Amino acid sequence: MHGRAINNWLLALGALALLHTPAAGQTSFKAQLAGGTLTGIGAKSDVRLDVSGADDLVLAGAKSELRVPYRKVNSIEYGQTVSRRYAAAILVSPLLLLSKSRKHFITLGFVDADDRQQALVVRVDKGDIRPALAALAARTGRRVEYQDAEARKAGQD
Repeated sequence: MHGRAINNWLLALGALALLHTPAAGQTSFKAQLAGGTLTGIGAKSDVRLDVSGADDLVLAGAKSELRVPYRKVNSIEYGQTVSRRYAAAILVSPLLLLSKSRKHFITLGFVDADDRQQALVVRVDKGDIRPALAALAARTGRRVEYQDAEARKAGQD
């Protein structure tokens, strides 16, 4: 009976893990616009990065939407910033100095309708970075460039 209880427990744990695994076909990602060369969507705006369309990448904000044709994207770069948690260490525990906070950024280079080079920098959540990079690479046909070895390790399977 004891072995059966363990098997049931493992089965339940596996089902719970599946519920928290992002869908392989995920096509929309919560993001934050960190910067770029375009006007219309303000920096630090919460946006939705949507790659479900056959022809266009859509960056949808609360008040505006930007469409970028995949064929116009000429670069995809992934990088991250790493910082220590100093404020949390001071307020909560000095042990937090041993941990790092990572922020994940995708920079998209593309040519706009007026044939001018543009760039967008979006911050994507840790759990969404791999599927977002894979979706962008598949839709655009471009390879992802990594800023450094740490970014390469975090951005690949």
